[in-house]
Amino acid sequence: MINRFNAVNAARTLTVGGIVLMLSFLLDVFILIFPFQPTDGRWQIALVTALVDRGIVPMVGLGMLFTGYWIGSIDNKDSDSTNPESSTRKPIFDLRFPSLIFASILGLIFLVFFPLHLNNVRQISNQRVEKISQDAEKAENQLKNQLSKAQAQLNSEQGKAQIQQLRTRTKNQLAEIIKDETKYKQALDSPKIPAAVKEVLKKAKANPQQLETLINEQTNPLAAAQKSANQELNKIRSNKEKLEQRARQEAWKSGLRTGLSSLLLSVGYTIIGWTGLRSMNNSSGKKHKSAVR
Repeated sequence: MINRFNAVNAARTLTVGGIVLMLSFLLDVFILIFPFQPTDGRWQIALVTALVDRGIVPMVGLGMLFTGYWIGSIDNKDSDSTNPESSTRKPIFDLRFPSLIFASILGLIFLVFFPLHLNNVRQISNQRVEKISQDAEKAENQLKNQLSKAQAQLNSEQGKAQIQQLRTRTKNQLAEIIKDETKYKQALDSPKIPAAVKEVLKKAKANPQQLETLINEQTNPLAAAQKSANQELNKIRSNKEKLEQRARQEAWKSGLRTGLSSLLLSVGYTIIGWTGLRSMNNSSGKKHKSAVR
């Protein structure tokens, strides 16, 4: 009696638990589809990813449901064998057939999700790469415009005059330092003076006639602007390549993980649904033949 009570209780618990899991999945579907935006690729990706992540829940529910029915059928057979006159209590609604239909539908849905998700991920990835390319191109154009403006300003009469004043002032200052041995040593030992200036002082000290040439080389705003622009341009292009690579990797990972999981779920639900329906059909056919005999 105790064993029969435990069997009945276990069968009921498993059946109810399986039904709850499947209904909870349907509730998740109902919540996730809102706001309904079927033409939005990003919405489709988010929906498919969420449903695939929850896709194992109905499968567990189906397993619990059929395990509950199986335990109940064994208990009924044992009850009939011990007491042939006892009437077997059967459930009012047999949920096995609609559950197998539900599994078959899920198999079809997850099969459709597989190419749909891959296509959406590919499109979104291409859009992200295109956006990254456009942003990089925009940054390059801005940098080139700034360089052009700087070059135009430096090539103007006012710009040339300012450069010449800078060179003359620098030449006088360095020439004064070179002539004074004490100032020369202090300049070389000072951490505040850039290494490039110290190098100019050393070369000019060895050959004072090169001082003007060295100053012209060091105080060339056009060359400095071009060098700085090239450095920024390399940074922009390097960052562009990294962002594009990251976008493609993320798309590949998302497509592979969600797409293959969806395909596996499709295979699993299809096997459960179709094999279960075929078994029920064969079982009902045998019962019909036995009744005719």
